[in-house]
Amino acid sequence: MGPLKGVKIVEVGGIGPGPFCAMMLSDMGAEVIRVERKGYESLVEWKYDVLSRNRRSIMVDLMKPEGVETVLKLVEQSDGLQEGFRPGVMEKLGLGPDVCLKRNPKLVYGRMTGWGQEGPLANAAGHDINYISLSGVLHTIGRLGEKPVPPLNLVGDFGGGGMLLAFGMACALYEAQKSGQGQVVDAAMVDGSAALMAMVYGLRAAGFFTDERGVNLLDGGAHFYDTYETSDNKYVSIGSIEPQFYALLLKHAGIDDPDFHVQMDATKWPELKEKMTKVFKTKTRNEWCEIMEGTDICFAPVLSLPEAWEHPHNVTRKTFVDVNGVVQARPAPRFSRTQPELQGPPPKPGEHTESVLEDLGFSADKIAALKEANVI
Repeated sequence: MGPLKGVKIVEVGGIGPGPFCAMMLSDMGAEVIRVERKGYESLVEWKYDVLSRNRRSIMVDLMKPEGVETVLKLVEQSDGLQEGFRPGVMEKLGLGPDVCLKRNPKLVYGRMTGWGQEGPLANAAGHDINYISLSGVLHTIGRLGEKPVPPLNLVGDFGGGGMLLAFGMACALYEAQKSGQGQVVDAAMVDGSAALMAMVYGLRAAGFFTDERGVNLLDGGAHFYDTYETSDNKYVSIGSIEPQFYALLLKHAGIDDPDFHVQMDATKWPELKEKMTKVFKTKTRNEWCEIMEGTDICFAPVLSLPEAWEHPHNVTRKTFVDVNGVVQARPAPRFSRTQPELQGPPPKPGEHTESVLEDLGFSADKIAALKEANVI
């Protein structure tokens, strides 16, 4: 059931990147117990909350001492805890790292914020679009002469936030096995999105990337690295960077114009892009697929979500899976021996409160008392 089988994580319920981190860990086999605040209601029906798959859910009133103590009992028997609140919130609840590490010195305490645990902006509100603005990422994404385009919330929330925290916690869990000591992992989306830009920062320092949008090699500036509309108003993507791949592009596209022979002359890219646009408008997307798909051109059709689910390559690899009528990605990456599999669908908030407390050693009378006090 995955390489993290046997690892136990407490997830203090949040939204977006926090649950994504927990999904990553649980996809790899970790047992994740999600702690929902009393009265929590999801924005969508529970079965559509894909980010909450694989785990059990308990509902606890964290504003009551008995609720906090219940979570601390869970912390005592866990390897890690993750939270995604503003700095200081967990401390106010009585669940800060000092308290939790005192209860469990080997605990890996994962914290994720947008701005980080300290700094002038640490306590300000923000969203993905703000964090990737500050790291320089958003400035680089967009067309020439147009405003920056948000890349959904993939770069800050999920890539620079949730995935970075999952990586950081996995590293700290590994270290704790050797040292016997836990620690705090501070994952900030500003830091994480900056890390994702490592190659671009290097290219800029070397003079191969400018601050102007839409004129660079990988931002749609080059005629051989972009998307093109086809005659049926669909799109294909081309990434023919290497000379041998570029030669195949010209060959299969039927281009013999000598202007295309100087591939890396950036001054000609706008003119060549106009010509390339006209070429791709001569055929449908399927026709271009028949000509180019599977070659070394570095070609792919731009698929909608339902189209992606049904593409033969994704079907063969079983990239997507249907869980209770909700199509979603299988756990990734894959392993040759400890292959991860989905442990279960998203839980109803609080669905497993009693069973989790029973596993912790709570007596039936104690559980009944907590229910009577409206703690759970």
